[in-house]
Amino acid sequence: MRFRHRAVAGFATLLLPLSALVALASPAQAATSATATYAKTQDWGTGFEGKWTVKNTGTTALSSWTVEWDFPSGTSVTSAWDADVTSSGNHWTGKNKSWNGTLAPGASISFGFNGSGTGAPAGCKLNGGSCDGTSVPGDAAPSAPGTPSASNVTDTSVRLSWSAATDDKGVKNYDVLRDGAKVATVTGTSYTDNGLRKGTDYSYSVQARDTADQTGPVSGSVRVRTTGNTEEPPPTGDKVKLGYFTEWGVYGRNYHVKNLVTSGSAAKITHINYAFGNVVNGQCKLDDAYAATDKAYTADQSVSGTADTWDQPLRGNFNQLRQLKAKYPHIKVLYSFGGWTYSGGFGQAAQNPAAFAKSCKGVVEDPRWADVFDGIDIDWEYPNACGLTCDTSGPAAFKNLSQALRAEFGKDYLVTAAITADGSSGGKIDAADYGGAAQYLNWYNVMTYDYFGAFDKDGPTAPHSPLTSYNGIPQDGFNSAAAISKLKAKGVPASKLLLGIGFYGRGWTGVTQAAPGGAATGPAPGTYEAGIEDYKILKNSCPATGTVAGTAYAHCGGNWWSYDTPATIAGKMSWAKNQGLGGAFFWEFSGDTANGELATAIDSGLR
Repeated sequence: MRFRHRAVAGFATLLLPLSALVALASPAQAATSATATYAKTQDWGTGFEGKWTVKNTGTTALSSWTVEWDFPSGTSVTSAWDADVTSSGNHWTGKNKSWNGTLAPGASISFGFNGSGTGAPAGCKLNGGSCDGTSVPGDAAPSAPGTPSASNVTDTSVRLSWSAATDDKGVKNYDVLRDGAKVATVTGTSYTDNGLRKGTDYSYSVQARDTADQTGPVSGSVRVRTTGNTEEPPPTGDKVKLGYFTEWGVYGRNYHVKNLVTSGSAAKITHINYAFGNVVNGQCKLDDAYAATDKAYTADQSVSGTADTWDQPLRGNFNQLRQLKAKYPHIKVLYSFGGWTYSGGFGQAAQNPAAFAKSCKGVVEDPRWADVFDGIDIDWEYPNACGLTCDTSGPAAFKNLSQALRAEFGKDYLVTAAITADGSSGGKIDAADYGGAAQYLNWYNVMTYDYFGAFDKDGPTAPHSPLTSYNGIPQDGFNSAAAISKLKAKGVPASKLLLGIGFYGRGWTGVTQAAPGGAATGPAPGTYEAGIEDYKILKNSCPATGTVAGTAYAHCGGNWWSYDTPATIAGKMSWAKNQGLGGAFFWEFSGDTANGELATAIDSGLR
């Protein structure tokens, strides 16, 4: 996709060069156990970057740490890293992550945050005692229990057991966490969880509590699927109806998983592609940890209506997707890697497909969120062809990569790919063995959009997602019908092809001709990027004035736009059914209206 540029997190723009470091706190006084020291490392007037450093000055290891402080009114934390930071009014708390709580004697750890306002912290406490180390409680928190094992799994229950944690004063009990939320506290090392849903995925972990009521780190998690079919069958028929959810949409677009619920779209789709994981040095990698796993949601922002807590092991988009799946058990979620911006790493991945596949499974099956994902999607733009960068891996590379992914993930995971829709002779579909790779994949998301746009700033104006060819189309083979026909001819079953729909338009400015084929002077203004605009904006700002090749277009003032409407989507879905396609997908949720009218059109059209 030409426009899939990763948005930078809003708080990232606040980071300034290290030359601006200014320490505001004096070093901690001599201590007998541990100290916490604060420094303002950057200051840009209306905001700042702060850092707390915790140091173990004692002779025994610390197994966890919690720093508390007060900010004056008007000063607050806007984002944080390397700690879970929460607040109650003006009182702030920073608690260690699962991986950085243990501090050996003499060791130190730092966590940082971006803040707004000009105030300084006061009233510092470390593990409930003084930050200067004179009264830090010496009682160590318990260790992490063993990862639970599951047995006696039924339609509605599962028995869990785990190895005991250790503590210098003794373990009092264990909190049992289901999908990150506490469901029970028990004194032994086993628990049977009842009242579950049939055919539903759950994730369990445990956390020990000592006699001083200190909690230790959370154990690893085990993924459990109850037996039987889901109690609520999919309401969406037998076709795939898939939407992309963008990781960065939680920033400037202010679009969150809960919007899928409030718009009604969650009830009308079958699958979600979470975009994007990165591909670095030939390996799959989590991209934005803050958005994916750390961002805290309040009760009114969350799918479940429950606020995130500072000590839960998973927050962010992944936890919200977990809650969405609990509410809509028919939805499957795939983790999509690559995209326009991150496809440069696939060439190196193709040199060792098995290692690449293993790394991807490691990310998808991370014990903190293994229950969230039902598969993996690869968006390589483009194998043995040019996208943002040019790939020279050869025509067999994509097939080899697909084969390795299926071998690693096995038959129980979905393995899919978003692919080019260039149906021209000698074009991108001809550059790779999509026919041979299809046997390893559940389906292809054929990106039947972005054929034409203001990346050709002078025009001619043309619909960016034509269903068919038409008299005057600027490029032969640049339409959905040509792409689908070519893929079928290469041996890809129709049932493994999904038709792509864009929930956005592409447009030019300086256009005097209402019909397609007009000259232009450049891209039309857009909210986030020139030449691109969401459907939810265009339907009112520049209503459709005609259709061409199954796609709407609009001429308003000097601007010319093309985009899909509920009416043109209905036509495309009818065509997809007549072609025997497996369904449709769209890029992406946030371009739709608040009541999800485009997702509704896809759902209705494929029934």
